[in-house]
Amino acid sequence: MYGILIFLHLIGASIWVGGHLILAIGILPKALKANDPSIIQDFEAVFENIGIPALITQVITGLSLAYLMLGNDLIGLTSGPQRTVTLKLAGLLFTLILALHARLGIIPQLTKENLRLLSLHIYLVTFMAIGLIFLGVNFRQAWF
Repeated sequence: MYGILIFLHLIGASIWVGGHLILAIGILPKALKANDPSIIQDFEAVFENIGIPALITQVITGLSLAYLMLGNDLIGLTSGPQRTVTLKLAGLLFTLILALHARLGIIPQLTKENLRLLSLHIYLVTFMAIGLIFLGVNFRQAWF
């Protein structure tokens, strides 16, 4: 079961982080240079169909993996793995807040004027995704 959960978790992370890296490094600079929000909207329309299921997969498999390793003591500051899970959940919450704000507040009314605000969201979510990978890779070492 552990191997399947890790596999699914990594596939979800690859899709989520890879998509955001493509958006932040490839798509967003073009949209900003052209001052054209439709470039991002076109990408989002395609990525959302695979990105959201990938994120949901990561949440389910991540919680399952944490439970397998820590039992009911998932959240806390006592051990390195607990701190890692706590930080990952905080990062997930921050990501969800940013994503909901973008999806419900910015993207439906995306214009040239608020394109820079959306770009800030994109960079923060991408940075957070990379940070969550870092935490996941170091879960067993839990050096902090």
